[in-house]
Amino acid sequence: MTASIRLFLDTPLHPGAEPAGSPAQAHYLASVMRARTGGVVRLFNGREGEFAARIAVLHRGEVRFAVETQTRPQAAEPDLWLAFALLKRDATDLLVQKATELGVAALLPLRSARTQAERLNPARLAAIAIEAAEQSERLSLPALHPLQSLGALLDGWPDGRRLIVAAERSAAPPPPAGLLPAGLLIGPEGGFAPAELDVLRARPFVTVASFGPRILRAETAAIVGLALLQAPAFS
Repeated sequence: MTASIRLFLDTPLHPGAEPAGSPAQAHYLASVMRARTGGVVRLFNGREGEFAARIAVLHRGEVRFAVETQTRPQAAEPDLWLAFALLKRDATDLLVQKATELGVAALLPLRSARTQAERLNPARLAAIAIEAAEQSERLSLPALHPLQSLGALLDGWPDGRRLIVAAERSAAPPPPAGLLPAGLLIGPEGGFAPAELDVLRARPFVTVASFGPRILRAETAAIVGLALLQAPAFS
């Protein structure tokens, strides 16, 4: 049963290494998964691929592993970023979870005129991303950027990377598939304010796109947009 368990460890991994897990991981293994000493797990750190390991110690909130062989080498992820207006907590949690599963390389939360939330809990979102990466068999974690304004995002946008902006009630074409490196920008519930759309359209690296005739919730638009932008990789 434990062979299907994947855990993220932010520590070097190689055959012969004996890394320790966290107390939370020890609780998860012992109390949730009913794992035992000698059981097989898979470990990854986002840098060196995935490794099979055995549970060497599992006792009273302590876990230590014995790394054996590499099961998968590190692989490149799609060079796709997701910038999004911060939503209410549950919606933001879902967005981070699904964006991680869909392979985004970076998450860039921002404030906009119609943003519904003002606070960001980076530790919570990092934990959600880790769990999503473990479950989806992803080999890396998305970089989580600090909360910033829309203006700061645009001013700091790197050369050579398109920014695809989801615009509802728009006659714009669908997003271009396979155009990487790129970023997807999702506005808040209610969309961007007209003045914000004017600012976005004035930037030469921005492409405004429509995701169809229906009005989508922000978290749904993120999932749809990320899938459309990676459509060639899914075929």
